[in-house]
Amino acid sequence: MMKKLSFWITILILVSCSTAQMSVDPSVKGTTGQKAMVVSADPLASEVGSSIMNKGGNAWDAAIGVQFALAVVFPVAGNIGGGGFAVFRESSGEVGSLDFREKAPKRADRDMYLDDQGNIDGRKSLEGHLAAGVPGSVDGMVQLYDKYGSLPWSDLVQPAVELAREGFILTEEGAANLNRGTKLIREVNKYEVHLLKEVEWKAGDKLVQEDLARTLERIRDDGRDGFYSGETAKLIVDEMQSGGGIISYDDLESYQSVWREPLIGNYRGKRIISMPPPSSGGVALIQLLEGVEAFPISRFGHNSWKSVHVMTEVEKRVYADRATYLGDPDFYEVPVDMLLNEDYIRNRMADIKLNRVTPASDIKKGNVEIVESVQTTHFSVVDPDGNAVSITTTLNSYFGCKVLVKGAGFFLNNEMDDFSVKAGVPNQFGLVGAEANEIVPEKRMLSSMTPTIVDDQDGLFMVVGTPGGSTIITSVFQTILNVIDHGMNMQQAVNARRVHNQWLPDRILSEDHALNESVKKKLIRLGHTFEERGNIGRVDAILVLPNGDLEGGADPRGDDAAIGF
Repeated sequence: MMKKLSFWITILILVSCSTAQMSVDPSVKGTTGQKAMVVSADPLASEVGSSIMNKGGNAWDAAIGVQFALAVVFPVAGNIGGGGFAVFRESSGEVGSLDFREKAPKRADRDMYLDDQGNIDGRKSLEGHLAAGVPGSVDGMVQLYDKYGSLPWSDLVQPAVELAREGFILTEEGAANLNRGTKLIREVNKYEVHLLKEVEWKAGDKLVQEDLARTLERIRDDGRDGFYSGETAKLIVDEMQSGGGIISYDDLESYQSVWREPLIGNYRGKRIISMPPPSSGGVALIQLLEGVEAFPISRFGHNSWKSVHVMTEVEKRVYADRATYLGDPDFYEVPVDMLLNEDYIRNRMADIKLNRVTPASDIKKGNVEIVESVQTTHFSVVDPDGNAVSITTTLNSYFGCKVLVKGAGFFLNNEMDDFSVKAGVPNQFGLVGAEANEIVPEKRMLSSMTPTIVDDQDGLFMVVGTPGGSTIITSVFQTILNVIDHGMNMQQAVNARRVHNQWLPDRILSEDHALNESVKKKLIRLGHTFEERGNIGRVDAILVLPNGDLEGGADPRGDDAAIGF
């Protein structure tokens, strides 16, 4: 009798754990391909990448094609006027990363957004010409091509030229994005912008961008010089002078992307390959994963109160470190080795208790009031040879600083707001910073972008990343946990509802329906508070299945699409 009772208790525990772990539709599966896969924010961009690989191009070729295509079909975040980061893994197992993050113009200064009393002066770091950093996206794509490209450069840019000149049909989301930016775009630009209409854009409308097509043709024909000198550079500088911006010819000509050694961490037998500073993503992601490794996350279950509590407690400590220590390593000695030291992480997390919430003020003092929406975009690529590229790129806010370069047809970023405009004061995403991230001419601003690749002794395992500002890091973190700890496939892991904590504000940001009421009540009794959010992140990821096939997980929170062959 006791044996039978013990048996049924065991079964009930297993069923309970299984149910908690798989709190997503078990029938959901992503797009699969035997040879290659592209996942991006737009089906047209994914098709460009897939087509390039079908013609014999490699993962870097496809990524370059996708980047330029997104600048056309996803203007809210896809860009040639912004910047980003690339992490890649060759089929041999060799890894690398490229930093094509924007830089502060040479005429920038620490207090450029403060008034005479030392207070932040309006929204100058967010809207208008003064908010723009020197763009890095085009140089980044050229650098990737010069080192790893295989097809002719013109073949990689031409699809974007055609999309801009011939136009494409807007989806419901694409139309909504254009309409959302109308008011500020009209206020910031001093001329009639072709993206604005007297009546709202609607699904089914065709968007043609002739100025952008001509800019892309110059990039197609002249490579880097087609953007950083000649006609395009003149248009950028003319735009700056017309609106009080400070980007100069010298800023454009001297911009250079930087090859950096990616950060390497380990989590439950997997190797985590991610971006080093000036991205905070790699440091924070590895701290998060190694911070929760001591806890039985799999047994706790997906989005159970124990899992969410532990993740929140670890996130508080990691984001407090982010605010204190991280910045551009070319200007500030970032203590990466200390932050990723096993003993440091163990000691940092040692006071986490399952029955107690640690107030943010007990971790580190600070002042944060808000977290706003963000616009970044991510894409993941794996080619037939097994090379993998993970790229996250951004304008920062929706349409960046809202300045559409007259005659050139592209938006400039507002990445200057990612600096610590004033130490201890939050930026638009509620993130605070210190001296490590203060404004200095030619310095790169801190970022949360977290393009990541995961592998193990059997080879490539996952390619992952997402937009989402301060929530990027925790979205990538949860996606990895969903696969490794909770046994989800790629699409399930991407679909699963997310939560987020960034130390300050001292609350859990929760997607709608991420947690059931009993879980929330338990967490509230512990001392947690909540703020609801419609969506967090838009993860686009690829998983290598046990049989060697590739599963693409395209986030249903947007028009994202996975295309494999």
